[in-house]
Amino acid sequence: MDAKLVNIGNSKGVRLPKKLIERYHLKEKLTLEELDEGILIKADEPLDKLSWEETFKEMARENEDWSDFDNLSADGVE
Repeated sequence: MDAKLVNIGNSKGVRLPKKLIERYHLKEKLTLEELDEGILIKADEPLDKLSWEETFKEMARENEDWSDFDNLSADGVE
């Protein structure tokens, strides 16, 4: 997913897609963490865990193909 740097006065800001803001419940204040791989942007407040129903809805929205999941049960990994 792409994001853009935008001018804000003499500074720059990052424009995040609405989908990400809603998914991670981002508010006014964020926490930035510098990592070797890049910058991690987190909600300042801890994210509540999704309920099973919310988790199911999120998985359904992704529309992933789980048809090969049955093959995993026969590979000897418990």
